[in-house]
Amino acid sequence: MGEKGALFMTTSLSALRVGGTLDLKEVGFCGIGSAPYLSPSKKFSKTSKRAIDRRMQDTRFAFGPFVLDPGAGTLLRNDDPVAVGHRGVKLLAALVERPGEILAKTELMDAAWPGTAVEEGNLTVQIAQLRKLLGRAADGGEWISTVPRIGYRFMGSIERLAGGRKPLPLPGRPSIAVLPFVNLSNDPDQDSFADGLTEDLITDLSRSGGLFVIARNSTFAYKGRAMDVRAIAEDLGVRYLLEGSARRASGRVRINAQLVDALSGEHLWAERFDRNLEDIFAVQDEVTAKIVEALLGRLRTPPSRNRPRSLEAYDLCVRARKLIDDSPQTAREAHLMLTRAVSLDPDYAEAYRWLAMNHWMGWVHWGEPIVPTRGIALELARKAVAIDPNDAGCRWVLANLLAYERNFAEADAEFARAIELDPNEADTWATLSDITILAGRVEEGLEHIRKAFRLNPYPASWYYLTLGQAQYAAGDYEAAVETLRKDETYRTSSRRFLAASLAQLGRFDEARAEVDLFLVANPHFTTGFWATTEPFRDAATLAHFVDGFHKAGLPD
Repeated sequence: MGEKGALFMTTSLSALRVGGTLDLKEVGFCGIGSAPYLSPSKKFSKTSKRAIDRRMQDTRFAFGPFVLDPGAGTLLRNDDPVAVGHRGVKLLAALVERPGEILAKTELMDAAWPGTAVEEGNLTVQIAQLRKLLGRAADGGEWISTVPRIGYRFMGSIERLAGGRKPLPLPGRPSIAVLPFVNLSNDPDQDSFADGLTEDLITDLSRSGGLFVIARNSTFAYKGRAMDVRAIAEDLGVRYLLEGSARRASGRVRINAQLVDALSGEHLWAERFDRNLEDIFAVQDEVTAKIVEALLGRLRTPPSRNRPRSLEAYDLCVRARKLIDDSPQTAREAHLMLTRAVSLDPDYAEAYRWLAMNHWMGWVHWGEPIVPTRGIALELARKAVAIDPNDAGCRWVLANLLAYERNFAEADAEFARAIELDPNEADTWATLSDITILAGRVEEGLEHIRKAFRLNPYPASWYYLTLGQAQYAAGDYEAAVETLRKDETYRTSSRRFLAASLAQLGRFDEARAEVDLFLVANPHFTTGFWATTEPFRDAATLAHFVDGFHKAGLPD
């Protein structure tokens, strides 16, 4: 969550209701003088791009008798494991990635203790432990040399080994990823338009039925990258890719799109559209229809979709959804944009959905009080579903909020309807996993989060938190530790689950170290408050989590 004194939303349900309808003109922000209890996740797109860097390279480092695998977190000596800790792996990886270079102490501390202020003595201790584990090189020298008052340098020769990551299997139905459309306008501000076009095509294809469609978060991780289409398709586990470009100027829009079979390299379909800007949604429908026909051999009509009547409202919504999860300040900007969007188009379901999410994030991340924020979010989500009952995104947002209101029967029905409408919506599966785990149905919850990862191989950081939580609930504490220490989620509020997992393994020193780091960012966290606000409906599951928190030393 945010920090004390940040800008937060303050609204009330009574202020939103005017004559029985939602009136957003009175919604605003002000400062709140109390610190929140959960810190926010890292920015989603940056996290995904770093994950691609690691996964595409997937490199191991060989030196002397050793092989370091940073991705797996292991160090081998003559094929036998060496007991090196998590921070030791991080430090050694930073050094061997740049052999012969001097790495400053601050850089190394950032690598081993990301986002955390630590004393230099901690680095000295870790380096000493690494030297002891590695011993001397064949020539009698040290693997790691000290550069006085500056830092350290790795002295050995490094051989980079390919990791040989196993490709994802192709699904049993035609599978496609929509790559970010390139903005060909001279105005970089039009990036949002190209991104919105891409996102809408992903949504439309997902809802068409019969296709397996990769989620937006994963495809946008490739934005700006020059990569072979076959490599991208293999990495995402799909056969087909849709790519293209967009240019918007003087009330006109020009879109080029092409559908590629990544296995053969064949272009299955390509077309250029040059239309008036107000025809943009008709173009999206036409592109979707052509792709579905090419891949399924027949036209299939998806459920009708609510489209904005105002292009200005559409632009505001596209820009706002990029800002919601970044910071209290950008969340405020997003809130103002979305409020303007629904004032321009009061029947724009997606804008209400994102406004509901904006309030949800305000409570979960930015320190907004649960009352009335959660109630406002619920009211907005209901409004979105009422406008467009065929929008799976609106349905799962409503379902999640209903679960937190303990309205479990209605929440379950909304989740089921969301999946029926769009089984490719990865966020639905991931959110459902969280709610299912807290209901005590652990194996079912694990299956849901695995489906989410398959649809979204480069997801937002909260997917890893959800997976780690599920692994903890299943009693697979080693797997939970591995998941929750991944760069994608470490430094977020996942540390509390990491601490609990370590404590259940009897690794109390490590657990308490994680608790200390967690409480620096979340000084007002208490186990009791957390337990009362999470939508548990299984007493044994709740007791299991509380037991881990207590063993780790989190406050009651």
